[in-house]
Amino acid sequence: MSLEKPRRDRRIDYIEFTVADIARTKAFYGTAFGWTFTDYGPDYCEFSDGRMKGGFGASGPVRPGGPLVVLYGSDLSETSGRIEAAGGKIVRPVFEFPGGRRFHFTDPDGYELAVWSET
Repeated sequence: MSLEKPRRDRRIDYIEFTVADIARTKAFYGTAFGWTFTDYGPDYCEFSDGRMKGGFGASGPVRPGGPLVVLYGSDLSETSGRIEAAGGKIVRPVFEFPGGRRFHFTDPDGYELAVWSET
């Protein structure tokens, strides 16, 4: 068994945009860039640009210029501890979603990011 961390550990892995209209957003990005989509209910879909995945959600206020950057963390507890030790603040504790678990944090300048894991 290798003790080496996965190559994606603590790297940007996913980006989420809050949008006003999922169908309109899918039509725009599908037409403009050829992205493909996977629906997860009426208020969320995942996009793929062929290299990176992200999501469009319609369950919160639109934040122009402020997509949610999501990093991968193989150990959410260890990662949240590192964030707090570095001066960040956990603003949404670990919660489950289809595909895994995640939490949100703010950095010292107030930017909100998230960290997710399959387990």
